[in-house]
Amino acid sequence: MKSNFNIAILIDGDNAQPKILKEMLEEVAKYGKATIRRIYGDWTTSQMKGWKDSLNQHSFNPIQKFAYTSGKNSTDSSLIIDAMDILHERNIDGFCIVSSDSDYTGLAKRIREQGVFVMGIGRKNTPIAFIQSCEIFTFVENIYPEEELVPDEPKTVKKPSRKVSQVQQPKVEKVPTKEESKNLMIDKAFDISVDEDELAYVSQIGTNLRRIDPSFDTRAFGFKNLTRLFESLPNYEVVRKDFNGKMHALIKRK
Repeated sequence: MKSNFNIAILIDGDNAQPKILKEMLEEVAKYGKATIRRIYGDWTTSQMKGWKDSLNQHSFNPIQKFAYTSGKNSTDSSLIIDAMDILHERNIDGFCIVSSDSDYTGLAKRIREQGVFVMGIGRKNTPIAFIQSCEIFTFVENIYPEEELVPDEPKTVKKPSRKVSQVQQPKVEKVPTKEESKNLMIDKAFDISVDEDELAYVSQIGTNLRRIDPSFDTRAFGFKNLTRLFESLPNYEVVRKDFNGKMHALIKRK
């Protein structure tokens, strides 16, 4: 993306984690410059206290929205209205919506329909509809490992007594493992990206991986970038070529 690519960061303060504000900005900086920075919430509540210390440090504007109805807040609607105003002013090139709430699915779709870049940042429990509505979706667990959810304790299952007749269980369709899903996506992205010389640019594969799954992130598999991930795969080989004095990484199947 161009160096002057301007992005508006809109944070749902009721549905995001204040301690990773710095990491959020670093993630957005990969794609552009965060020119508009706003955090929405009811700042009269104790729930928003965690954001206050970071506001001035990272130059965010707090947007006050009162809860007009018990048990509900107006944060979602306020953020959406502001986003539409910013969209129509056309002063920015992209949006970053920080939330794990499916209420922003329609907003993300509307922004994309205008041909404007939209990314999301949220937890792994974010509904798939919101994730797929963004061009890029980054899980906070990938940029801040301490945010990993604590796994449930394994339950002890009692073995049936020998006296009890075994009832044949219906066959359950096998769900692909995380590793299998990764390999399937990579193979598909490679096939889309490969040229007639059976080579594919790493950057093009990365673009197609995001198109297949906006939440695809090499950090989820323990690698800093896509080149390192391909170097670990037995079925692929990384080839480096010099084009006009610049080294480019290409991928080919073994």
